[in-house]
Amino acid sequence: MADVVALWDISLSDGVHKVQFEHGTTSGKRVITIDGKEIMRRNWMFKLVGKETFHIGKHKGVIHIDAVSGFAYEYTLEMDGKSLKKFIEHRAKTAKVWTPEIDGVGHRIVFEKDTMNVWCDGEVLDTAGEFVDDGTETHFEVGGKSCCIKAVSSGKRREGIIHTLLVQDREIPEAIE
Repeated sequence: MADVVALWDISLSDGVHKVQFEHGTTSGKRVITIDGKEIMRRNWMFKLVGKETFHIGKHKGVIHIDAVSGFAYEYTLEMDGKSLKKFIEHRAKTAKVWTPEIDGVGHRIVFEKDTMNVWCDGEVLDTAGEFVDDGTETHFEVGGKSCCIKAVSSGKRREGIIHTLLVQDREIPEAIE
């Protein structure tokens, strides 16, 4: 545990994943752990800088190891070819997240605007879409309760489409991740 040099939380449609990176600067050891499960280990690496690649579902991650000065190193994470900051900004534009409590049970619902998929607690849900007077509605169930994501135009070009989650006709505020 002493060699853990970086921790990142990556918010994806199937959940928030914890990525941990260990780097032994004397042994050259490199270990990547995702959600507590070791997915990559390299012992006795003679080159202390470089990069390590891994996957979380369909997403590709790259950890860059760069020497800063002397024996100090900098660790940066890239997801899908973008810096972590740009990746998070892109996800905020292409996915909406809500965390409603339904019958005392917390859920994480994600709507992917590019694929129109609805995820709940890490699983893609079966949905039924329909056109309505002011936009579209995507219907599905969570915990036996009827849910709907309404998509309506904001009327402003820069704002685009507004997505709202309704559970049993009650509006759920969007989560901040």
